[in-house]
Amino acid sequence: MWKWEAEGKAKGVIVLVHNAYEHHRRYVWLIQKFRSDGFHVVAGDLPGHGKESVEVHAEAFKDYRRFIKKMIRSGLDDNLPVFLFGHGLGATFLLRLLQMERIECAGVICTSPWLHLEHHPPIRAKMFTKWSQSMTLDHEITPELLSRNPEFLEQYAEDPMYVSIVTGGWYRELQTLMRSVMQPDLIIQDVPLLLHTGEADQITNTDYTRKWAFAQNLSELQWKRWKDVDHDVIQAPEQEGVYLYTQSFINNVLHSLGYIIE
Repeated sequence: MWKWEAEGKAKGVIVLVHNAYEHHRRYVWLIQKFRSDGFHVVAGDLPGHGKESVEVHAEAFKDYRRFIKKMIRSGLDDNLPVFLFGHGLGATFLLRLLQMERIECAGVICTSPWLHLEHHPPIRAKMFTKWSQSMTLDHEITPELLSRNPEFLEQYAEDPMYVSIVTGGWYRELQTLMRSVMQPDLIIQDVPLLLHTGEADQITNTDYTRKWAFAQNLSELQWKRWKDVDHDVIQAPEQEGVYLYTQSFINNVLHSLGYIIE
């Protein structure tokens, strides 16, 4: 886990939780944008992620939760407004935490949360998960499915720390987590929430995400579906617009808390 200091006087803290299979280094551009805007950033690699030596993900989801809560506690150390930012599976974990616990935060930004997947491992592999905890399967989420941004594709076409191979037990835990978040009788903590999704997302079903979000009856909810954008909205050619939208959301929340935004 790392903490990057804001450039100049800090006005808040961003706790950043990355997606499955990847690592926090993919967010260098976003981290620098937040720092330039006056935010400390807490980020790190989920257990089993960000290592070239890892060939299969078999981590227990409880270990992911512990690590995320540790990052949140670190973010609270500065006694500044904390905003939680999660992408993909990272966003799903944040939403589950907000269902189950009272999390001290000023707002939450989620991009492409995994609530209902459209892209699955091969059918045969899905059948294996019914009876084998240790059987391995490849989720086959390639860079081309994540973004059409040529700079992203050039940089991460061969990323030795990106691993989409998991065990049957891991994939079963993923399915359980998504079903848990989607339960109609559970709602998340009432905090300002911004949801970004991509219209061209081939990984998740964004209609399910939108339906879930508006069923939460939150006091403040912003939903943005970006035209022609893929799953990794912050890695899209439109990333500057995505950031400005996020910046506006955060500044509005800070203003509502009594902070003067210059």
